[in-house]
Amino acid sequence: MSNRRSSSRTKTKLASQYSLQRKPTLPGLTRPRNTKRTGERSEAAFLNKASSLGFGVAKPWGDSERYDFILDNGRQLIRVQTKATNSLRARAYETRATYTTGKGRAVYTRRDIDFLVAHIIPLNLWYILPVEVCTPAPMLRFYPHRKAKQMRLEAYREAWHLLDPPANAPPPPPNSPVSIYASADPDYPEM
Repeated sequence: MSNRRSSSRTKTKLASQYSLQRKPTLPGLTRPRNTKRTGERSEAAFLNKASSLGFGVAKPWGDSERYDFILDNGRQLIRVQTKATNSLRARAYETRATYTTGKGRAVYTRRDIDFLVAHIIPLNLWYILPVEVCTPAPMLRFYPHRKAKQMRLEAYREAWHLLDPPANAPPPPPNSPVSIYASADPDYPEM
């Protein structure tokens, strides 16, 4: 009996210590902040927003690509990387237009993505940034709470129209042939 009691007391003590360490970051949140989960929730919000605006949305298998989504605007496919931020730092919401490479970081370029979409979670705002805007200055700071429109990235707030096809783009050819190869296909073209 004494072993069971001491085991029970140890479990209770550990549970109370753990609950003291857990501090909610948002009202009603009982788990510690997990940036991967935050990003996943933001990706789900992006999927909902983009599809509600009429874009076709595809999610690549796995997480090995540098982009999170492929958008189909009816004329072209667009590689989109999403970033999420949920707290102010130095009076700005910030994120980086970078990804991990081994032990370092690299800046996204046109070879990696077409657009970076930043989600300001507490305000449910979206910034639609062409990758060329991010490359020269990869630290992205957003000031949606300021009245000044002179901030570098404010022109991209809710700029979903940037993902639309250009007005002068030719329509896709009707019933254009598509070749599909499987990796076990003996006629699979060499890369």
